Amino acid sequence: MYSNLVKRLSNLLCVKSIVTLILTSVFSYLAAVGRVSSHDFLTVFSVVIAFYFGTQSERLTQQAEQHTQPKA
Repeated sequence: MYSNLVKRLSNLLCVKSIVTLILTSVFSYLAAVGRVSSHDFLTVFSVVIAFYFGTQSERLTQQAEQHTQPKA
């Protein structure tokens, strides 16, 4: 349990995750103070989140395929 938590936290600290968190924070702040319209915020946030989770899903799929391939 503890090692799983540590592994997840270490994965969170990769550059892609940091950029995603910072971008989310900045756009959330700008939307809250009215500098960015809600439509613009939703568009940018959706693209960033889709890219982030899409690349993670692809990576997990590739790892699963590597584990299921027979060794030569």
